[in-house]
Amino acid sequence: MNLGVEAAKALIGRFSDGEVRVEIQHNVRGKDVYVVQSTCPPVNENLVELLVMIDALKRASARCINVVIPYYAYGRKDQKDKPRVSITARLVADLLTVAGAHRIITVNLHADQIQGFFNIPVEHLFGTRVLLDAIRKDIRGDEVIVAPDAGGVSRARAFASRLNVDLAIMDSRYQNDVRHSFIVGDVSGRRVIILDDMVDTARTLLRAVEGAEAAGAASIVACVVHPVLSGNAVEKLASSALQALTVTDTVPLSQEATGCEKIRVVSIAPMLAEAIRRVHLEESVSSLFSG
Repeated sequence: MNLGVEAAKALIGRFSDGEVRVEIQHNVRGKDVYVVQSTCPPVNENLVELLVMIDALKRASARCINVVIPYYAYGRKDQKDKPRVSITARLVADLLTVAGAHRIITVNLHADQIQGFFNIPVEHLFGTRVLLDAIRKDIRGDEVIVAPDAGGVSRARAFASRLNVDLAIMDSRYQNDVRHSFIVGDVSGRRVIILDDMVDTARTLLRAVEGAEAAGAASIVACVVHPVLSGNAVEKLASSALQALTVTDTVPLSQEATGCEKIRVVSIAPMLAEAIRRVHLEESVSSLFSG
């Protein structure tokens, strides 16, 4: 709708044994194709479906296969931090490339280094731009952006800089096998905005909420790009001190999450549409890279 282009038809189904079946019902020979598929839960089903679709397009002689992945699954394992573990972020990158993808367009990878796992162009967009626009009108001046862990500091710093507000950092560490969490920075009597790239089980987010509450925050809200919200995450968030959670639609919300009054969804569709338009017209996409 944002591009004014009608989506091509495709038959996507399953054989009786559960194998994925894909049939492209549109002539794509010699054309630039954009496949939009978020590898959200059910992760393995959606990932294999995407791979089979790419293969079908390749064998149908598509000129360029651009794969738009709003949520990149298996991105949390981007390094070998323990013996005998898989680097799944690299594995998925290899699978997409071997299947026939020519370009990846994705939103908020769990780690920037994942771009380097590909030997094809990667357009890494930031959903935090959409979240920034959504909350800018509510900024009063007493806010402080909180990074829930060390990995999110650069993201939170850029967010705070664009809003011209202060930054604080959640520090969690184990002492005598007990996790202790406290906030580095002044949040007392202020409106705390916790920023993260994803919320899955909500453990990290809730630790930040509890830390902000203990430090005397006047109110606590959160902005998260990918609302995976697995298990009983929605229930835990609903009963917490968190007043509001703003997320994007990179991952479709469950029925339970949709019914939660604390959760607000903003769409990344206009940003993705602009990225696709610029890629197709061979224009610069760099202005969409800043978070």
